[in-house]
Amino acid sequence: MALQAGIVGLPNVGKSTLFNAVSNSAKAQASNYRFCTIEPNVGQVDVPDERLDKLAELVKPQRILPTTIEFVDIAGLVKGASKGEGLGNKFLANIREVDAIVHVIRCFEDENVLREEGDINPVSDKEIIDTELQLKDLDSVERKMQRYEKIAKNDPKAKRVYDVLKQCHEHLLQGKNIRGLQLEGEDKEAIADLFLLTAKPVLYVANVDEASMLTGNRFSEALVTAVKEEGAEVIVMNNNIEAQISEMESAEDKAMFLQEYGLTEPGLNRLIRATYKLLNLITYFTAGVQEVRAWTIQRGWKAPQAAGVIHTDFEKGFIKAETIGYDDYVTYGSEAACRENGKLRIEGKEYIVKDGDVMHFRFNV
Repeated sequence: MALQAGIVGLPNVGKSTLFNAVSNSAKAQASNYRFCTIEPNVGQVDVPDERLDKLAELVKPQRILPTTIEFVDIAGLVKGASKGEGLGNKFLANIREVDAIVHVIRCFEDENVLREEGDINPVSDKEIIDTELQLKDLDSVERKMQRYEKIAKNDPKAKRVYDVLKQCHEHLLQGKNIRGLQLEGEDKEAIADLFLLTAKPVLYVANVDEASMLTGNRFSEALVTAVKEEGAEVIVMNNNIEAQISEMESAEDKAMFLQEYGLTEPGLNRLIRATYKLLNLITYFTAGVQEVRAWTIQRGWKAPQAAGVIHTDFEKGFIKAETIGYDDYVTYGSEAACRENGKLRIEGKEYIVKDGDVMHFRFNV
């Protein structure tokens, strides 16, 4: 599943530093991540998951394959991007293609790092990007409203679409993002073809100074308060430190560095896991002597859909899924022991896969 998260931000907030940290970490020999360049600004990295390591420890397979996620380093944005200022058109085109947004916001003071927007103000910085995206969405919504206004008078289906568009229009005019409407079902379908920028889920990265990387600071706290209404998560980290950690090839050096800064793990691990969750993804596992592997699916998928991620034939010919909960697998130590103790379940086509399920599919060719 090639789902992508776009890293965005104003100039000089640490956006590219973060992307470089992700890519460097992925390329390091002792790293938990893999990295492959799909385009100059797209990187694919492994999702850190302790459960995969634990299953591998029990099964002792020939190889271990984590699941992955893609990050896109999107062109920097400036005021007026919605009207094509700076690299605005490129920014808006790129962000339209991603599934979620990782918004990096400057929460540190440093006179050596240029800033055109005046004093450090993370809330204002957030609002600059929000406004540009809202203006672009407003334009998209208004264009579709014009197409539907006349036919909505005589067509009930068109009227429903028009009513949803009108609701979105009023919301945007109030300076609010479409994701705040939490549209579902037919209402969500009514605007699906617009690929609205402010409908995308967002995660905020507060890039703080070194002294504040464990506790945060007044800037990051202001950001947390500002996004409470959105229910969005804020990851506090120092992007420069993360870049240094990512460049270390020795696991021992990395462990010592983390200990020196009081970190239990790189902030990148938290960021990647949070982004995975933001995309509404979960993981199920297959475990055998040849390989232990993590598979990515959307939350709420049924067993045949999950099987189809491995191969389309698995979904077409699905018969049943032999399923063991992750905790049960770890408790009993093997598939055989789980079977003997009644912890291996036979699930059918309507079974909704749970995060962490260890599965084996039966199917007809």
